[in-house]
Amino acid sequence: MIPRSFFKRDPLSCARELAGAELVWGECAGVIVETEAYLAENDEACHAFFRPSVRAFIERNQAGAAYIYLNYGVHWMLNVLVKGGTANGFVLIRALEPTRGLSLMEARRGIEEVRQLCSGPGKLTQALQITSADDERDLCCDPTHCFNFGGDARLDVVADERIGITRSAHLPWRFTLKGSPFVSRPVKQLR
Repeated sequence: MIPRSFFKRDPLSCARELAGAELVWGECAGVIVETEAYLAENDEACHAFFRPSVRAFIERNQAGAAYIYLNYGVHWMLNVLVKGGTANGFVLIRALEPTRGLSLMEARRGIEEVRQLCSGPGKLTQALQITSADDERDLCCDPTHCFNFGGDARLDVVADERIGITRSAHLPWRFTLKGSPFVSRPVKQLR
């Protein structure tokens, strides 16, 4: 299980290094193939920039807490709180390569195409059955809801512009596993 100390640094480092890690959620799991970093300060795309309730969330929770919100009234989004380093913020878990619990994910999503099960943050939360009930869940103490270090330290992680946002979208804070067919959208530029 990835310890809390991993999340006590800056969000960009955490987002890059979570690519290739395993996300375990109950009976389901998958390799994280896509993340995005958000800074609590001076990042117009981060909820903390304009929502006092999110700044209060940061204050009352430890690093490694789940921050769940409803995007456009349709899809839940799974983020992990990063704090205690040089900058506080969040890492959005954007996509997984499913590895365990595929039949459950297929039933929840109503599809059988493995590449489409978790190839986007809303698809991922639907497949794993993540809802607002999981908000503030500590992801550093429960082996049934946690992150585990990946098995291959030689993974090639690519930085690209964030997607699905209009503010601060130009920042290269989206991280993907190079060549993964499970990402939400192909990488535009390799950096």
